[in-house]
Amino acid sequence: MTGLKASKEEGDFIPLTGKGRQKKGDMETNFEVRSFDAAIPPDEYRKLPRNPLYIILDNLRSAFNVGAIFRTCDALRVSGLYLCGCTAFPPHVKLAKTSLGTIDYVPWKHFETALEAVQFLKGRGIPGKPGIPVWAAETTSHSKPYYQMSYPPELGLVFGNEALGVSREVLEVCDEIIEIPLYGFKNSLNVATSVGIIGFKAIEGMAINNN
Repeated sequence: MTGLKASKEEGDFIPLTGKGRQKKGDMETNFEVRSFDAAIPPDEYRKLPRNPLYIILDNLRSAFNVGAIFRTCDALRVSGLYLCGCTAFPPHVKLAKTSLGTIDYVPWKHFETALEAVQFLKGRGIPGKPGIPVWAAETTSHSKPYYQMSYPPELGLVFGNEALGVSREVLEVCDEIIEIPLYGFKNSLNVATSVGIIGFKAIEGMAINNN
C-alpha cells in the first residue's frame, strides 16, 4: 500500500512513500497544511537576507543528528552552520537522508576544532569593535536559562557532543553559557531538538532587540 486516499469531496492524497505531500489539505480535518517547499528558484532563494545566527557543532558523533540540524538551520535561515572536529559534513549519505534536501540551502563550513570556529566568529567584527559573541549551550553550575537572556544582534551558538557536551576549552572562551531547564528523569535533550528550541528563541530575541 503506497498511500491513503480521502473522500472525493476532500480530494486529498497523503502518500506514505516518503516523497512528501502531493496536494494541499489534511486528510482528517481538511485544513490547508503548508508542507511545501518555498515557491522560489534556488538561485533567488540564496539571495534572500539571512538571520545573523551561526550554529557551531562541537564533535557530534551522529550524522543523523547533523542532518536534522541542517533541516532546522534551513528553517531558521541561519547565516552559517559550522561543522567541527569529527562532526559529519557533506557529502555524506546519512546527512542526505535526514536533511531532506536542505544541505544546498544552508551555508556551512568545516573546522578542525570548535575552538577554531569560535575564534573565526569572534574575529569577524568591525575593526576596533568586538567580534560576533558566542554562547555555549551546556548544563553547568554557571549556566543561565536560555529564555531569560537578552539576545544580541548577531550570535554564535555552540552545541556539543551527545555524550561529552561542549569541550572545556570552548566553554572557557564563550561569552555566555546557557541551558534548557529540564524537569524529567534524564538531564539531557537530543542535540537536534536543543538546536531548534534555542535557535528559534534566539531569532525571536534578535528581532525584538533589532527593532
